[in-house]
Parts: sequence; C-alpha cells; structure tokens
Amino acid sequence: MITRETITKASQRIAPHVRRTPVIDVVVEGVALSVTLKLELLQHAGSFKARGAFNTLLQAHVGAAGVATASGGNHGAAVAYAAQQLGHRAKIFVPEISSPAKVSRIASYGAEVVQQGANYSEALALCDAWIVGSGASGVHAYDAVPTLEGQGTLARELEAQAPGIDTLLVAVGGGGLIGGIAAWYQSGIKIIGVEPVTCDTLHASLAAGARVPVKTSGLAADSLGATTVGTLMFDIAKQHVAQVALVSDDDIRAAQRKLWREMQLVTEPGGAAAFAALLSGAYRPEAGERVGVIVCGANTSIDIFGQLFS
Repeated sequence: MITRETITKASQRIAPHVRRTPVIDVVVEGVALSVTLKLELLQHAGSFKARGAFNTLLQAHVGAAGVATASGGNHGAAVAYAAQQLGHRAKIFVPEISSPAKVSRIASYGAEVVQQGANYSEALALCDAWIVGSGASGVHAYDAVPTLEGQGTLARELEAQAPGIDTLLVAVGGGGLIGGIAAWYQSGIKIIGVEPVTCDTLHASLAAGARVPVKTSGLAADSLGATTVGTLMFDIAKQHVAQVALVSDDDIRAAQRKLWREMQLVTEPGGAAAFAALLSGAYRPEAGERVGVIVCGANTSIDIFGQLFS
C-alpha cells in the first residue's frame, strides 16, 4: 500500500539524488489573485520522473544486463540519468512519436535507445520482451509502487513549501504523478487532474467506472499519451481525485507562451497542461481559493519551442 509513511521513506531515500525544486507565487489576471507554481521542470533530467526512477533503482538488484524501461521520453530520460549516476547500463524503448529532443536527452546520459512502435503501449511490449530475454531490471513508468511512492515525494515537498493551498492541478498521462500526489494528500486538498481532450485516459476511465483504453494523439501525446491509466493510480484516483479537466492543444500552447513571457519558463506541452486548465477556464477556482499548479516538464527543443512565437 502507498501511504504517507512509505512516501516519507522514499523521500529520505532519494534526497541525496534529486533536487528540492522551488515554488513561486504568481498573479494570474482574471483567474486568481495568487497561484503557486511548483517548478518541477527544474528537476534532474527535466521532469518529476527522476523521483520515481531513483526510488526504484535504489531498491533494485541490478545485474549485468542493467535496467530497461519503456517511455514516451521523460521517464526514459530520468531512468537513463539515474542509471548513469548509480553506475548501471540502461536500455530505453521509446515510440516513434517521441520528440527528438527527448530521445537526444536520453542518449546524452549514455543509455541505449530503441525507437520502435507507434505508441507507448507498443514500445512497452518490446521492452517487456527484452526484460524477459535479458534479465534486465524493469522500471515501469507509472504503474509500480516504487514509482508512485517516488512521485509522491513531490507532494510531501510541496506541502512543506505551500501548506495553505486548497487545490492542486496535476497533468495526467499514465497517472504515476497524480497517483503519488493523491496518495500523499489523501483528500486533504482538492486534487484536479488535467488531460488533453485527445488523451483523456483518466477522464474516460472515471466516467466508465473502470480502466478503459483510449486512442491518444495531439501536441502532448509524447508525455501524456498513455492509452490506459495504471491500476495502482486508478484505485487512488477513484477515492482522492476530485475531477479531471480537459484542455485543447491551443490551450496548452497559450499556457506555454504565458509561462515564457511572464515567468521565463521553457515548458514542454505536457509540462504546461495543468497551467492551461487554469488559463482556459477548464478549471475555475472559487473566490479566495488558493490554487497550486505542477509545472512538471521542460523537455523540448529550442527550435520547437520557438515556433510558438513565430
């Protein structure tokens, strides 16, 4: 079971290896007087994923075959970085839709990259077959207890930094981040998931009352494009996620622009999705409501990012 106690132990375990990322309070005109941004895009390897990667590898027995994982990009970069820091070989399976910037970052940490499969699910199948044949240690992107406990350390950290927030907006892909966060807060605050309308995996599953697969596409599909949310997170979400807000690609682009123009933050689409829900009105806070937003990823190229302003 994923509890505040196990998340606290994970936090202590990974503390020497991850950054305590900052928070900033900003005014979002017309939306809220004060919004707290948790700048997890400043984490090692460019996203929150380093937390779960280190928590997993620090407890794993890793043999000569090293570690292997499937990823849309960010998790792969985090595992590659953690493996490099801990002295392990790493083989990362990514789908064809993964951005060149993310593939390049994975390779920069010395990992072997296998880019095959139309989507994350196909890359995962290839990775699972490799693990069975090679004996490598697997690191699941979002549906494993050490992964969720690691991601939950972000919430523990944020609670100490911003104890007065009422609501927290969190982008959702496979659900490891929001699952870990919700396991920490235990409905002590309102947790709002945010998904692109073209990657509405958790939204569809909560509506159906069971995990259902969806077809994913769009601007943020390389990071938020899991076709089915994880089993572990779904049980948590049913209890502790208040709702899921949906945003368009245009909403996400607008959020990326605003984060750059007003805060000089370079975000990837998935990293800006939670903020997009606030700007677009997909989530509307009540008067006086103190809102937190996880800005969770920065893995994009300057060329791609620059196109937002051309």
